[in-house]
Amino acid sequence: MKIIVTGGAGFIGSNFVHYVYRERPDWQITVLDALTYAGNRANLDGLDPSRVTLVEGNITDAELVDKLVSEHDAVVHYAAESHNDNSLQNPRPFLDTNIIGTYTILEAVRKHGKRLHHISTDEVYGDLELDDPNRFTENTPYNPSSPYSSTKAGSDLLVRAWGRSFGVEATISNCSNNYGPFQHVEKFIPRQITEVLEGRRPKLYGTGENVRDWIHTEDHSSAVLTILEKGKIGETYLIGADGEKDNKSVVELILTEMGKAADEYDHVNDRPGHDMRYAIDSTKLRNELGWMPKFTDFEAGLKSTIDWYTQNESWWKPQKAETEAKYAK
Repeated sequence: MKIIVTGGAGFIGSNFVHYVYRERPDWQITVLDALTYAGNRANLDGLDPSRVTLVEGNITDAELVDKLVSEHDAVVHYAAESHNDNSLQNPRPFLDTNIIGTYTILEAVRKHGKRLHHISTDEVYGDLELDDPNRFTENTPYNPSSPYSSTKAGSDLLVRAWGRSFGVEATISNCSNNYGPFQHVEKFIPRQITEVLEGRRPKLYGTGENVRDWIHTEDHSSAVLTILEKGKIGETYLIGADGEKDNKSVVELILTEMGKAADEYDHVNDRPGHDMRYAIDSTKLRNELGWMPKFTDFEAGLKSTIDWYTQNESWWKPQKAETEAKYAK
């Protein structure tokens, strides 16, 4: 197989590249990444350049995308603007990347008859009440809350429409919150870890009751590869590892694991439109395709993530100062 991984120098995309590199040694991988603040060449260090090629470019560049797609068998589409806080400050890049970028890829795979797997998020479903016994399924209506989640919802609908109208061979997956190595320090878990490492008190939005369904990024990668190889064309699969934790508990667990008192953090005003609870039902993926998560002990996975950030200060330090300055402003 020769595959394109869009956004493959970002957090989740680069972890997928490493996973495929290890699990499918005969595959060729081309990473297409715009190398914005969220992309990092260092995320691909240690990979044989004869098997992994990095192309710096934007998924909205129709000529470039068309050329690359024509030379490959499949596209795994991770590239997205994905940070909610940023979408509240400036929504436009989310429209450009998530909507126009996905349209550009769809037109290329349509023209050349290639396979597409589109990566999405559980945030397209909106949120659940804390006491709701239900979880998101593939049939949950879309109800996005932010410019980020609404543009991801739009991109999902484009993929479905191109499949139905033009016969594009595509699948979609909606995944819960990822954690693990190579995640930008603007995101919740690495931000708290690096705050402690730099001697500052973590900050928590609102009361911290908001619940996220955490999954280790390697489990996400194994699920995506399973869908790419075994998934039924036209279907959507939800990826989750039954990892529901409220934000307050996660911050306190990070502090405890790092040798601090569990209450050494500050509450700050909640962000607008902050979803209350996400919860994924991945029964379809497990029953139909036989996938199962391996990293089911969140505490152990979090500890290994803390260890990675502790040991890789040179990776996150350059982005940390800029991120904190933005938040301070």
